[in-house]
Amino acid sequence: MNRRVVVTGIGLVCGCGIGTDEVWRNLLAGKSGIGSITHFDPAAFDCRIAGEVRNFDPLVWVEKKELKKMGRFIQLALAASEFAMQMARLEVKPEFADAAGVYIASGIGGFDVIEREHSKYLQGGPGKISPFFIPASIVNLASGHVSIRYGAKGPNSATATACSASAHSIGDAYKIIQRCDAEVMIAGGSEAAITPMGVGGFAAMRALSTRNDEPERASRPFDAQRDGFIVGEGAGVLILESLEFAQKRGAPIFAEIVGYGMSGDAYHITQPAEGGDGGYRVTMAALKDAKISADDVSYVNAHGTSTPIGDAIETTALKRVFGERAKKVPISSTKSMTGHLLGGAGGLEAGISVLALRDQILPPTVNYENPDPECDLDYVPNQARKAALEYALSNSFGFGGTNASLIFKRWTEK
Repeated sequence: MNRRVVVTGIGLVCGCGIGTDEVWRNLLAGKSGIGSITHFDPAAFDCRIAGEVRNFDPLVWVEKKELKKMGRFIQLALAASEFAMQMARLEVKPEFADAAGVYIASGIGGFDVIEREHSKYLQGGPGKISPFFIPASIVNLASGHVSIRYGAKGPNSATATACSASAHSIGDAYKIIQRCDAEVMIAGGSEAAITPMGVGGFAAMRALSTRNDEPERASRPFDAQRDGFIVGEGAGVLILESLEFAQKRGAPIFAEIVGYGMSGDAYHITQPAEGGDGGYRVTMAALKDAKISADDVSYVNAHGTSTPIGDAIETTALKRVFGERAKKVPISSTKSMTGHLLGGAGGLEAGISVLALRDQILPPTVNYENPDPECDLDYVPNQARKAALEYALSNSFGFGGTNASLIFKRWTEK
């Protein structure tokens, strides 16, 4: 369990861009990827804005005859995985295919397929349901398609733990490599829930922002005028490898993953536990796993969804973790630009955390304009900032009280 595990590839697709370089460039520039919904007519909805992946052509990534077999979340996962594989300069060869696995999460899966096929059923009866309905929509088929594409025959799984899902998948993949059950894991998450039922469901909970006239300013984590989150879509995938395997094949190394924590709130189906209990315990678990203290953490990529309750409780949890040092630790929520990718958020934000370590720069929290007395930490407001970074913490919290925390370390040989 002492094997070192490194990150050799990062694939990002979201409202801020298609491809890791484009996403990272736009995030550092503070450019929002949130706009008016175009996937369906949102006129009747309270929330009419989202973080869509615009100009995404699935035919770039998938043969036309294959499209009917996969929902949009699978298509996005394939795109992100290809970016990650290219960055890692990785080809799964037959001699190590059994040691290469896939662990790609989704909180919701193929909502677009479910809604489309249900409509066909209502209009024409069961005979109109596609034979590809089930495999196109179930959560584990993102992992399935990726493994098929690259010939990865090792561990193959998926998590569906709401907004913690892809952080859990990366953490679980890390542990799979640590215990020698694989040498390489393609891990992360994908989500495509910008559909009438997806947006309508979250709106019915009053969880979404209704700042429809100012889409780019709607997601404002930790700001006093935050009024809810913005649904985003996309995927974030990392290539994790044992250090020995990565070095043997001459892979580029961008960071090391050193800590993983899990916790449950045991409190409420949607609200986080009072006092940030779950967030505090999951971070402390990750610190313990990494064998470091809170004083070692240089940066936090927060869950930071832009909800009034969630951001305040997360701030409380971070204050408990860092104590007197809390106001000196830079914290940002890139959801201010990407929206909330739900089950894909942890994968996207893990990738962003690794890029921050690689380039020694902090991505900003945009739209932070009105300080909230309850949220009084350093949220890297509005502009990226150079910094000396050693350890980055990425937190993800999900409905049902499921929490995940990942810790990455700046790459050094020792």
